[in-house]
Amino acid sequence: MGARKKISAEKRKEAMKTVAIAHLRNVPSSPRRMRQVADLIRGVEVDKALGILRFSTRHSSRDLEKLLISAISNWQAKNDGARADEAGLVVKSIQVNEARGLKRMLPAPQGRAYRMKKRSNHVSLIVEPVNQEA
Repeated sequence: MGARKKISAEKRKEAMKTVAIAHLRNVPSSPRRMRQVADLIRGVEVDKALGILRFSTRHSSRDLEKLLISAISNWQAKNDGARADEAGLVVKSIQVNEARGLKRMLPAPQGRAYRMKKRSNHVSLIVEPVNQEA
């Protein structure tokens, strides 16, 4: 590894010490529906985001709530059991990507069949303390 690469890799490693990441893969709901819920909590404090997700009527909010709790516990494990509410964690970024779609056939009139794609998605969530966000 070259000197410049090593320096930039160390900077990246140092920056990632304060953030915590959680991934959710192959969620059986469409990416569009998941993005609608994800937009509600992007950039919001963790306690407020948990409240939003807990009382949301959307089906995807249950999966995102579990993912957010996982990201908080990942942050606590990284920071030797520090309390998340005292650190003022914020949902820094949340990204919803399309995963593999299952192709199925729907019955159609006159003996034909229409193709249906049952969509799924991948979600990545990053939490970070407020004072680090700059």
